[in-house]
Amino acid sequence: MTLKNTILKYILTPALLCSLFVNESFADGFPVRPGRISLSPSATYFFANKAWDANSHKGAFDDNGKFTSWSYSLYTEYGISRKFTLSVLAPYVMNNFSSDQGTFKSSGFQDLEVGIRYYLANINYKYYFSLKATAILPMYTNTTLGYNQKGGELKLAFAGSGHLFGKNSFFVLENGVREYFGYESVFQDRYNATYGLTLDKKFREQLSLSVGGFYASSINKDFNANPSAGKNFAFNQVSLSYGHSFSKNFSLFLTGGRFITGRNTAVGTNVSASLNYRIDTR
Repeated sequence: MTLKNTILKYILTPALLCSLFVNESFADGFPVRPGRISLSPSATYFFANKAWDANSHKGAFDDNGKFTSWSYSLYTEYGISRKFTLSVLAPYVMNNFSSDQGTFKSSGFQDLEVGIRYYLANINYKYYFSLKATAILPMYTNTTLGYNQKGGELKLAFAGSGHLFGKNSFFVLENGVREYFGYESVFQDRYNATYGLTLDKKFREQLSLSVGGFYASSINKDFNANPSAGKNFAFNQVSLSYGHSFSKNFSLFLTGGRFITGRNTAVGTNVSASLNYRIDTR
């Protein structure tokens, strides 16, 4: 196999890696106070040297192949009113695929995501139901950085808080479906369940466990080492996150995740760090 064919097989159209993991660093689905700006810069490292084939059989990449990626993003959400928030996600990625045949690299901005969240209802201001509509806009023309297709997503979330073993706890259940429009259009279903505990009485230490998955469908069945680049694949992931609040409005989150099952995708491991800073403008 030539280096060109290896590139086409493993790293064609890398896209949206950070958007798979950015929201795991903090609890999504809870209301943002009107006039509050929530800023969440994050960095994610992804590694894979094995893959599941179309029949979910696991094996090493050809020619000692290895895929690594650093992705950086800024997620911002603004509370417009008690019912509506506006969010923006801007990602940048640096991908590297190397094997005995050579090395291929790509980097650049990816898809800009602009979303409107509407809070449908709440139960005693402890449990919240929300619906989010997101527009997906490519920030590039180089197709090695993404599908280069506009798209849209609808996400339903249920979030709440309570107590477990005398400690404050929270949970978030999410399911989002998105469609990329154009040639070889892609349908995706992204789902996630997170449960977390506050470890101390001052609400400074937090530990959470997430179980999530990703399903993508398209007429293009080709394998790709980058889980956000392939157009027909599936995987499930388990993640553990630790959060520390330095103050009421400033927090740090560290997350590690591992793909546990999959089809037509890489066996990925990722670690990320995210800051969350809140600014009240009213």
